[in-house]
Amino acid sequence: MYKRTDTSSKRTSTWRKVTARLTLVVVTVAIIVWTLPREQGQKFKYDIGKPWMYGSFIAKFDFPIYKTDETIKAQEDSLLKTFQPYYNYDRSIGKTAVGRFVNDYRDGIPGLPHAYVKLIADRLRAIYDRGIMDTPEYNQIYRDSTTQVRVVDGNKAQSIVLSGVYSTLSAYEQLFADEIISSQRSLLQRCNLNNYIEPNLIYDKSRSDIERNDLLSSIPPASGMVMSGQKVIDRGDIVDEYAYRVLDSFDREMRRRNATSSELTDTIVGQSIFVTLMVGLFTMFLGLFRQDYFRKPRSIAMLYALITIFPVLVSLMMRHNLLSVYIVPFAMVPIFVRVFMDSRTAFICHVTMVLICTAAVRYQYEFIIIQIVAGLFAIFSLRELTRRAQVFKTAITVGVSSSIVYMTMQMMQDNDFTMMDTDMYTHFVVNSILLLLTYPLMYIIEKTFGFVSSVTLFELSNTNRGLLRDLSEKTPGTFQHSITVGNLAAEIANKIGANSLLVRTGALYHDIGKMVKPAYFTENQAGVNLHNALSYKESANIIVSHVTEGMKMAEKENLPAIIRDFIVTHHGRGLTKYFYIKYKNEHPDEEVDPTPFQYPGPDPMTREQAILMIADGVEAASRSLPEYTEENISMLVNRIIDSIVSEGHFKDCPITFKDIADAKVVLIERLKSIYHTRIAYPEEKSAK
Repeated sequence: MYKRTDTSSKRTSTWRKVTARLTLVVVTVAIIVWTLPREQGQKFKYDIGKPWMYGSFIAKFDFPIYKTDETIKAQEDSLLKTFQPYYNYDRSIGKTAVGRFVNDYRDGIPGLPHAYVKLIADRLRAIYDRGIMDTPEYNQIYRDSTTQVRVVDGNKAQSIVLSGVYSTLSAYEQLFADEIISSQRSLLQRCNLNNYIEPNLIYDKSRSDIERNDLLSSIPPASGMVMSGQKVIDRGDIVDEYAYRVLDSFDREMRRRNATSSELTDTIVGQSIFVTLMVGLFTMFLGLFRQDYFRKPRSIAMLYALITIFPVLVSLMMRHNLLSVYIVPFAMVPIFVRVFMDSRTAFICHVTMVLICTAAVRYQYEFIIIQIVAGLFAIFSLRELTRRAQVFKTAITVGVSSSIVYMTMQMMQDNDFTMMDTDMYTHFVVNSILLLLTYPLMYIIEKTFGFVSSVTLFELSNTNRGLLRDLSEKTPGTFQHSITVGNLAAEIANKIGANSLLVRTGALYHDIGKMVKPAYFTENQAGVNLHNALSYKESANIIVSHVTEGMKMAEKENLPAIIRDFIVTHHGRGLTKYFYIKYKNEHPDEEVDPTPFQYPGPDPMTREQAILMIADGVEAASRSLPEYTEENISMLVNRIIDSIVSEGHFKDCPITFKDIADAKVVLIERLKSIYHTRIAYPEEKSAK
């Protein structure tokens, strides 16, 4: 019965994953096809301030003169200044919060007269009567220049000035505006009074959206009409702003009229099949050759986002006759994928994206050749991003390679060098300049999809700032231990082909929690062991807490999740064996619960995390060796690592037996070098 349930659960999980990825493919195709240009008929090229190069333009039918997007946006902004969002006043929240406060301190507030309970409760009621909003919402409304909100209390709705209500933050400060309460602020702050302040003005999204949409719908999209037979512009006339709006409105109306149902259906079907084929082939590549990426939601999310964004951008540029598509830095795609994944995936992703873009551009052959060559040079020139100068060199390489390819294609088509189009080289220069945005945009990619680049790891490993500087100042022993562990772990990683920079950075942060109680850890002690005054369970609790305290610090400093994982996995679900065994020996007749002596875990899930657990355990144990001989070091390394493996800490980790054997060799050799093991010299016997 258990096996059947387990099998059914696995099938359900597999089906969900397949469905999720299929949905991602469908959404990607739908977005791209939806934005692809489908206009038919004649197209005019015109711009404000330039002469009209065609014959007299006379309207063939009546059509409205549409407002520009900027005009509509300005009118919307003007109307929204009068918009009042709706908030529902919930009396029960204040009543519950005040009641909870009174109940929690029914015996009085420590250190204060009992009358303070009633005083604070009355003050809270007064604040709740005015109304409390969530602080982020309050700040957002304030930034939007909204001066009033509509508060709905039962069947009544009234406009209230924003300054007449509180945010949760200002409500807390208002609580201490009372002189009597303020005089005891230091004592009252221990009561965490902010726990009794909750928003009782709840944003009514449905009603606010309806009101907002009604307000915006009152703006007419057009500001006049052009009648059939009316002359709009003549040859040689300068296109002014009004003429530009009329011509643009005519184009919009022509697109609407020319796109008959049959033409539109045929175009959409063809584009859908083409894009589906391209995205499907890319998905097959991931499923067959890059399953490690295919199984990770963040990886496939980034890949599909990249092959969606650029075709959409190209489609919009072609639809609105914007600048040349050759200024778009398509080489960003292979750069991002190469930095966070690998070169083969970067090339396939780039080719897929370029081929999809050809559905929107006019000169496909030229576009494909130039962009694929540019992508290849980007991949070759940026194997690993560790310095800003590398992006600059890559941008120059991409610009030069694109120019050379374009020039050779022109030479093959036209032997007259003086007749070649030189405007394209300007586009390539702009493309190279925009490619420099790769560096700042990489930060957005990291935060959006949860990746960590080599640049970020280098920044995090800077020991002169942040948590690492605090670690070196507060716990020099732990800091030195972390550096040594990082060096050992990095050498193991290089040996087995893991990410040495990642494991070194993780090692620097793995023990930051020891800063909370540094004197309780042997590497920071100076002859006095504070554990002698504690019970074994108390000592174990302090030792274990360096993991949880480290996580709190890491979260507060917004360390990447991949670094925080090293903190919680470097001991896994192991025990504080010293105190656990001591306790068991003193209680031989008791069935000892290991939970108080156990780290929270989880066990390592990556090879880098497993390497850190090995290096940390061996380095810490090596300090207790009475004599640093080759035999002692070898026995220690084998004993520690074999113990970790036998306890099952690597069951969920892809590390192999060969990796473990290589790690043993590296650690033995490195520890021998660190402790300068020498052969034992014979003693000279005295002459009798």
